[in-house]
Amino acid sequence: MVRVPSARTLGHLSPLAEVLTHILSHLPPSSLTTIALVSQRFHALVTTPHAWRIAFERFFSGSKPVTRLDPTRQASVGGSDDIVSEKRFFTRLTALASWRSEYILRTRLLRCLARGKPAQILTSGNAAPRWSSNNTANAQITYNTNLLTTVTHLDASFGPGLNRKSAKIVHGGADVGTASSSDPSTGKIDAWGSGDPQSFLQFTERYPGEAEYGLGAGDVVGVPNSMAVSQKHGMVYADGSPGGQAYYRSVDEQRGRMLLGSRPQSAPELGVPWLDSAHEAMCSVWISKTANVPELTEGLIGILSGSSYGVVTAYSLGTNGLRGRRLERGEMTARWVLSPGVPIVAITVDETCSFQRQADSRIWAVALNALGEVYYLTEFPKRRADLDPSKLSDERLYSLAYETGRTVYWALAEPTRRVARIDPYDRSSFDGSYTPRGSSNPMGLSKEQIHAETKEIEKFAREKPKHFRQVCEGWDMRRRMEVDFAGVNENKAGESIVVFECGLDEGQVARIKRYSRLFNERSVSAQQSRTQSPLLQPDTPSLFGGSEVFQSTTPLPQWSFPDPDFPRRGSFAESGADEEVEQFESWRTSTFAFAGLKSPQVTATALDLSTLALLSVSEDPLLGLSISSVASSPFGSPLGRMPRPGKPSEIPGQRSRLIAAGTQIGTIIVWNMRAPVSPSSEIINTIEPLRVIHTDSPQISCLALSSLYLIHGGNDGLVQAWDPLVSNTEPIRTINSRFSTRARRRLLQAEASPWGVGINLFAAGAVYLDPDPTTLRGMVSLGSHLRYWSYSSQAADQYKSSKRRLRHSERGSNRSSEKFTSTGRGALQDYIADERRELEQEKQSRRKEQARLAGRFGVDLLGPGATEDEIMAYATMLSEEAAQADRKRRESSSASSETIMDVVYSPSINTIPTDDEEDAELAAALRLSLRERGSPTYSPTSSSLEIEYPVRYVKDRRSPSRSPPAIAGSSVQAEADDLDFALQLSLAEEQSRAEVGVEDFPTLERSGSPPTRKGKGKRRES
Repeated sequence: MVRVPSARTLGHLSPLAEVLTHILSHLPPSSLTTIALVSQRFHALVTTPHAWRIAFERFFSGSKPVTRLDPTRQASVGGSDDIVSEKRFFTRLTALASWRSEYILRTRLLRCLARGKPAQILTSGNAAPRWSSNNTANAQITYNTNLLTTVTHLDASFGPGLNRKSAKIVHGGADVGTASSSDPSTGKIDAWGSGDPQSFLQFTERYPGEAEYGLGAGDVVGVPNSMAVSQKHGMVYADGSPGGQAYYRSVDEQRGRMLLGSRPQSAPELGVPWLDSAHEAMCSVWISKTANVPELTEGLIGILSGSSYGVVTAYSLGTNGLRGRRLERGEMTARWVLSPGVPIVAITVDETCSFQRQADSRIWAVALNALGEVYYLTEFPKRRADLDPSKLSDERLYSLAYETGRTVYWALAEPTRRVARIDPYDRSSFDGSYTPRGSSNPMGLSKEQIHAETKEIEKFAREKPKHFRQVCEGWDMRRRMEVDFAGVNENKAGESIVVFECGLDEGQVARIKRYSRLFNERSVSAQQSRTQSPLLQPDTPSLFGGSEVFQSTTPLPQWSFPDPDFPRRGSFAESGADEEVEQFESWRTSTFAFAGLKSPQVTATALDLSTLALLSVSEDPLLGLSISSVASSPFGSPLGRMPRPGKPSEIPGQRSRLIAAGTQIGTIIVWNMRAPVSPSSEIINTIEPLRVIHTDSPQISCLALSSLYLIHGGNDGLVQAWDPLVSNTEPIRTINSRFSTRARRRLLQAEASPWGVGINLFAAGAVYLDPDPTTLRGMVSLGSHLRYWSYSSQAADQYKSSKRRLRHSERGSNRSSEKFTSTGRGALQDYIADERRELEQEKQSRRKEQARLAGRFGVDLLGPGATEDEIMAYATMLSEEAAQADRKRRESSSASSETIMDVVYSPSINTIPTDDEEDAELAAALRLSLRERGSPTYSPTSSSLEIEYPVRYVKDRRSPSRSPPAIAGSSVQAEADDLDFALQLSLAEEQSRAEVGVEDFPTLERSGSPPTRKGKGKRRES
């Protein structure tokens, strides 16, 4: 008997335990759960994370990404520079997930998604609210938004769990700047936005001869109009033409307002530059989708816009009367000049920002310009409290915005600093690697320095795009940016910024770079830390005309890469009596590989926006249990006796976060955004893709990603769901099939035309998924129509199919512990009635299953008290009898096939063969009938052949009643007899007709004799 290791030895698995674990990992989840009931030792063996992790990796095979080693480690692995990783990188589905719960819940949710049944709707009445299945419910609802253009932006609030009645969706089209809202459960469009007459023209309509994105002659900056929508706060629209403004409409208003832009106003001593609004274009906008950032900034920041002058402007969403300060909707609150003359093309803000993240000096806002420079904020601006904005003029509010902006400083990520073009003859008077920008109050500049800085900003702002294209490398206004604000390393940093160079313009190459922020530490003496201040100290004559400039006296940082498994706190920590630990910031660069694609062009990007993907390490409930799970089913995340992970590498999926990019040839590439960084700032590591998906769409127009699945939308209208962990190489479900061949033909013709595609009403414009990955619902736009889907995921609530399904477990909430929500006799009776109905349904299904097994396998033939050995013996007897019957059947068939038919030679037989009695009786009956009519008696005469070959027939064993066919030797004689017999019959029939006088075919009259006519008609004279 094999002795299974006990639970005490499972911490370090013995070879026998590893073999058993490997064997058990091949079992399905239900069998694994059942085998855990065999004994305590098997239970301890099965419930270890190792067994479920192996089973998970076997089902979700992945693509086995290749990890490239750095040169210092190549010698330790035998000189090879590549190793194959067997780990799976993903974001877990539930807050308190284990390998067991992750494996079972993920497989069941994917099965529910493939099945596509309608979700159960929460209904409420006089009694307790309960889950009910509506037979008329649809899994998908498609309706028209009444917009005149393609829907390009979506934002939704689905409410808790599967309560579809609280879902609200805001949709907008960036082509003309219209937006509206709707209820996806009914498909009805709300009145919001329908009465707004405001519309905008595109840059190509106003300037037909100018190229977009600062290309061509490079005299004008113009981009397509941009938009941002928020279900909570409304919409904001940016006019990308020179002289354009930002337009904002709140959810409580039917008509919006224009936001204040640059003014012909200058105050150099206050840091206010003169900017011409007639040449300024709005290139990017952002609006808050949650209440976190407006509350943390006391209402100062709710909207951000980036202009072609390199200016970022903040606006307020308005404050209620309970606050001490009142801010109007759309009021300008702060303004910064980041890169004068270089447009800001993308702005991203942390929607889940909190006081804890602010205390840890984490990044909460990021801006990207056309040269690829990345600026970020770690602090919130502060406004003077002694001023009443309602009593200030527009000029004073404009100056106050610059003053508020100087309370914080936008830092530059050093690896993204602009690079100057090589000028061997020194023809340019500008240094391509230098740019002025707005300073902050903590820098301690004097008024003269601020004045000189402002004048230099005005000089750079007057430069045209062609100037920066000549002196700087990498001008590209079609860059995209995705930011991971929740990435955390050992010192409460680790934010990652991914910049996509799409390669859509001529002469550009697609690149994807990731910039990761780190905090490194170094030891300094206590006396040195008191004497050396990181503040700026006077050194040399000022560049801006002053007598001195402030430089940091802090020594250059020493790059290091500490162990990520041990977090450290604080910017200064005591390490000894005379030493302190000081933290300093550094950045690491990584590149994303395109998996061998030749000249790819990025057309769409997506980042996992699931609830758990937005949590940092300190906020993760599985590591610190600091918060409760509000987006996971309690049945999907039981800890049980599973060991609690002590670090992120022990969590299922290793707290990874996926990012995806779609190309112009219909290919999707998925990476892990939180892949390890390079060990040194001088080394740029390469991140290989986790999966490459080849779709049937000619081009990817939109993407959406969650912890469970990926949704892609093509420009031909094809919308499909995929598993990024490669459990299936085919799409899990097709949400919308592609349009007709005529539509695709028109699309190809439009792409080949010099005017481009224009408004494509066949393409999928935007996709939005529920942040809770265990709730299978989302929204996709198809031209001006919307398709909303909500699939049932109740089957994933319970692990064991043999147990009765737990009721009243609303997905996405923690209400499952309550039997019923209301009190009283009526609620209790309804609950008991529901339980009784479920028990009856389970009994009926159990009886049907037993009847099916009895009819197919005969398990009840020996009675209910039969043992397993008796049933096996009975089955063996039945199988032996069946084998013997089959053997006899084969022997009889082989013997009958060997029967020989005898051919008898007879030279003088002229009669019908006597072996076939039926044929003889038929011939006699025919002779009698002819004799009665007076016809001569028929007797078959001998033919000219002297020798006849009669046939002796062998009866067919399959149909004995039928006459057997003649053999080949007697076919000639049989045909002659039949022909002679047929002639005799025809002659006899004709003779009988002649005796009666009936003509079948009367003789036709000749043309010379007139026909005899009967009736009342008159004959026409010839």
